[in-house]
Amino acid sequence: MKYLVRAVKYFFYLMVILALIIAVLIALKVVESDISQIFVNGYDSLWQIALMMAAFAALYPRFGFSTRSARVLGSDEEVVPHVIRVMEEHGYRLEKRDGADMSFRKRDVLSRAFKMWEDRLTFTRRASGYDIEGLTRDLVRVVAAVEPNEY
Repeated sequence: MKYLVRAVKYFFYLMVILALIIAVLIALKVVESDISQIFVNGYDSLWQIALMMAAFAALYPRFGFSTRSARVLGSDEEVVPHVIRVMEEHGYRLEKRDGADMSFRKRDVLSRAFKMWEDRLTFTRRASGYDIEGLTRDLVRVVAAVEPNEY
């Protein structure tokens, strides 16, 4: 279900960006204001563009979100404060904590908006550290920051 919600959000996000670009081009008089003049196939191009955007939106959650493992050894009393401190340094706030499992959200509203409110990073405690789920581009930085440098 989460996959479908992310795909639908991304579809509308792409369509809004496309509409804004076309509106700016029309306002700057770079293109005509008639849709049949802007696109080669006229109004038929609209459903073709929507279909193409739907294909991109359907693939995005598969590649845009993932789970990575972070190797953080130690007891929960040592590790949890370290993870919370690192996440706060990276602009996240603790949203929910259940024992050693945690979820974080971005503090900055603008950053959250640009990420379509899909900014949650979920930490699930494992024997060797954490499995972290969230946006792939954020996971790389977070995993590197959470893992101690002495390995």
